[in-house]
Amino acid sequence: MNSPADLPQRPIVSVDLAIFALAPEGLEVLLARRGTEPFSGYWALPGGWIHVDEDRNLEAAARRVLSDKTGVATPYFEQVGIFGDAERDPRGWSLSVTYMALIAPDAVTLRHGGNVTDVAWHPIDGDTTMAPLAFDHAVILRAAITRLRNKVEYSTLPVHLLPEAFTLSELQAVYERLLGRLLDKSAFRKRIAEVDFIEPIAGEMRRASNRPAQLYRLKQAGSTVFFDRTI
Repeated sequence: MNSPADLPQRPIVSVDLAIFALAPEGLEVLLARRGTEPFSGYWALPGGWIHVDEDRNLEAAARRVLSDKTGVATPYFEQVGIFGDAERDPRGWSLSVTYMALIAPDAVTLRHGGNVTDVAWHPIDGDTTMAPLAFDHAVILRAAITRLRNKVEYSTLPVHLLPEAFTLSELQAVYERLLGRLLDKSAFRKRIAEVDFIEPIAGEMRRASNRPAQLYRLKQAGSTVFFDRTI
């Protein structure tokens, strides 16, 4: 039988999160400032090790890390990809299983501790942030942003950036900001009605400058519906 010293070296495995929210100024990503080497002082995507005695699978590990970092359980979660090679981490061969989370910014309680000295929302500029990122997190972030923007065209994904209750005008505004163009109001509402994924909240209205607006919510939390054609 081989001794532990004879076994091949195992890669470092982490779960990293591209957590997005929509601020008045545009799309933002949550970053954590590292307090230890490697890359001490650099911003990075929030992440953590897999707890083999606690996490039943990769998604459970990612959801635990998300809860630890933000205090919320996201309504939308999906795996972006697996990134790994011998160069991304100076400590040795490593891989990152990366998930994308969409949340409303007012639902987050930012937390930091351990090897993290600060956490903050950073604006997205094109397909990256102004802050230099640790490891290969700029590459990972670019992949997550591309995934998000591509899905905006043909799915209900943007609704997960809104609070639990929202108006149709607020939903349309999210699409427009992510797409970078205006949408025809009647055509947009027709498309939303066709896929039937939201419902009015009985008796709930939001005051507006002209008349109160009906509030809506998802029929099924965490669900995403795909259109038969781009919006």
